[in-house]
Amino acid sequence: MDFVKSIAIAASGLRAQAGRIRVISENIANAESAPQRPGGDPYRRRVPTFRSEMDRALDAKTVALGPVATDRSDFRVKYQPGHPAADANGNVKYPNVNSLIEMTDMREAQRSYEANVNVIGATRRMIARTLDILKA
Repeated sequence: MDFVKSIAIAASGLRAQAGRIRVISENIANAESAPQRPGGDPYRRRVPTFRSEMDRALDAKTVALGPVATDRSDFRVKYQPGHPAADANGNVKYPNVNSLIEMTDMREAQRSYEANVNVIGATRRMIARTLDILKA
């Protein structure tokens, strides 16, 4: 097995999952943000995507963070007539972010990140063991 390829593939996974975690963090940070003006639209949830890439130098397929899509689902609406962003009916739109879903996605991204770290660690140990065998 080619050690350099396995490290490069795992490193691409690390970068992709780090980007995913960044997008999810933005969603969580804006989960309760209200619009700036009455009747305005609040933050819209963003959804990370992935794409496969061919690394020609290594002759290996890697993964990368693809375009970040916008979730077009409906906003949450709360009746808050005293709120500065309330419309004529007293309703305020809030982001279409469900914190439970975001935390679940965050946990999955974290586990994927850790799996790639473990691949790199195992590869480094195999390299060290191979060098030890060659020295003997």
